[in-house]
Amino acid sequence: MVDILLQHLKTYEVAIQTKANVFIVYGEPPSFQIVRIFLFLISCMSWPPLGKVWVVTSHWDFTSVSFQRTWDMQTFHGSISFTAHSNQPSGFQRFIEEITPFGVKGDGFIQDFWEQAFSCSLKKQEEDETETCTGKEKLESIPGILFEMKMTGHSYSVYNAVYAVAHALHDIYRLKLKHRRLLRDKRFLFQNVQPWQVHHFLSNIIFNNSGGETIHFDDNGELVSGFDVTNWMMFPNGSVIRVKVGILDPQALPGKELTINNDQIVWHQSFNQVLPVSVCNDNCYPGYSRKKKEGEKFCCYDCALCPKGMVSCQKDMDACVKCPEDQYPNRDQTQCIPRAISYLSYKECLGTTLVIMAISFFFVTTLVLGIFLKHKDTPIVKANNRTLTYILLISLLLCFLSSLLFIGLPGKATCLLRQTGFGTIFSLALSSVLAKTVTVVLVFMATKPGARMRKWVGKKPASYIVVSCTLIQAGVCILWLSAFPPFPDTDMHSLDGEIILQCNENSTTMFYCVLGYMGSLATLSFIVAFLARKLPDSFNEAKFITFSMLVFCSVWLSFVPSYMSTKGKYMVAVEVFSILSSSAGLLGCIFFPKCYIIVLRPELNSREQLIRKTK
Repeated sequence: MVDILLQHLKTYEVAIQTKANVFIVYGEPPSFQIVRIFLFLISCMSWPPLGKVWVVTSHWDFTSVSFQRTWDMQTFHGSISFTAHSNQPSGFQRFIEEITPFGVKGDGFIQDFWEQAFSCSLKKQEEDETETCTGKEKLESIPGILFEMKMTGHSYSVYNAVYAVAHALHDIYRLKLKHRRLLRDKRFLFQNVQPWQVHHFLSNIIFNNSGGETIHFDDNGELVSGFDVTNWMMFPNGSVIRVKVGILDPQALPGKELTINNDQIVWHQSFNQVLPVSVCNDNCYPGYSRKKKEGEKFCCYDCALCPKGMVSCQKDMDACVKCPEDQYPNRDQTQCIPRAISYLSYKECLGTTLVIMAISFFFVTTLVLGIFLKHKDTPIVKANNRTLTYILLISLLLCFLSSLLFIGLPGKATCLLRQTGFGTIFSLALSSVLAKTVTVVLVFMATKPGARMRKWVGKKPASYIVVSCTLIQAGVCILWLSAFPPFPDTDMHSLDGEIILQCNENSTTMFYCVLGYMGSLATLSFIVAFLARKLPDSFNEAKFITFSMLVFCSVWLSFVPSYMSTKGKYMVAVEVFSILSSSAGLLGCIFFPKCYIIVLRPELNSREQLIRKTK
């Protein structure tokens, strides 16, 4: 006995030092009596009280024996137990109040219980050591820890079991009478029913008890019943109140088996009515998940922040979950929120600005073309191949319009025409510039005495350059459209919180082939124009072409890193801006000086001035 107490003393020491606030206990009534004795001895030794929450099974019983009536039960205040379901049958309360030790003759159990509960004797004693029971003592005066006035779960189960057997025997009796009526000669006697045969009748029993509940058995022969979640309140005067705070119903719908009313629960005084937390660490709040601590118990864990793109919306989640593709985590990673649709729209400020710029340059180019058509017979227009000038201006008009294909909701047609149309039109413009530059060189070389280049001067070389250079780019674009056609696509991963609607080029190689070819034409035009910049060309057009190609190359050299470093609608805006700025550079550097002379200085637009400059 001493060894057992010493062993339990070590257990008590561990229980005090542990961070756990909830003890889950499985035991029978005898084990509870041992715990009561142990806790009584601990209180005598001035050890600190054990302020924990006890969660016990239906087999545990808080009832004490008579000599424990004065022992403190505050340790178990606020306990939670899963007790067998109980109800109060009609008339039970009145029956308890009317019980007397002399009510049933020969009922030794009542008499023994009466003597122990009231510490008296029903027999007259010659000595005055024990008080004599009068039989008028009231059961409600007994502390609740010794005797409860309400029917407990165990008693309710016995009550239903007795009535179930009674109904089964009644069915057997009725069946017996039925057989006797059918056997008129009465030679057959109904056989005695064995106890095991009663089970067949019990499985079909359905009746309502006096508590208003339906009693029946399932296919396994078990009583269809649940458990009451009971909250125990222990008071210093020995009274006990059990409060039903929930129910465990195995027959309920999935997820609804356990129902608990948290607001009705009274906890132990140690927690000051704050919900006790029985973990060896703090809770992991939404946005975090539990991560097991190495070498610690299974209930001990660290809190790890959810990885990027994942969330946890509840406390103490074992793992974070990934958001659907059309949603993304909020800043705290506690919930998934819908992504916003993103594309370069006409309605937003950036798209509107680019549209206004494109239309403005289109009208300016149209005005320049109108000026050149009006003054087509003047020397400055005739110089450097008038046809090439018209082709260049028309191609610039189309360049400004092609930029509009990049703005708005991407569609199948716009995705096919965006890069290929822009690449072909720009190649036409650059080949025109190259042809104008080559024409300047040929004209100068043809003016030298005995030059053999005179046969090359004319419209044919310029036409060959424009057509061949443009057809090469058109062939690349046709190959792109036939082998790897661009298509509308969505990008849900490049930017957090956005679904990017874009045109998938389908072949990065073909895209950079188109850009590379335009870059080659621009570079070749720049080199030729740079070498011819000091030739005595009319109105110094070679110099203007040099500046225009310098602007063009600068724009598209800065385009590549800018395009690669941006995402979504801003990547499209970079390309649109590059188209507009490079086209405007060609228009401004080549044609504005000539328009200045035609409109504002018409006296310089004469043959004499042209010959003078040439000399």
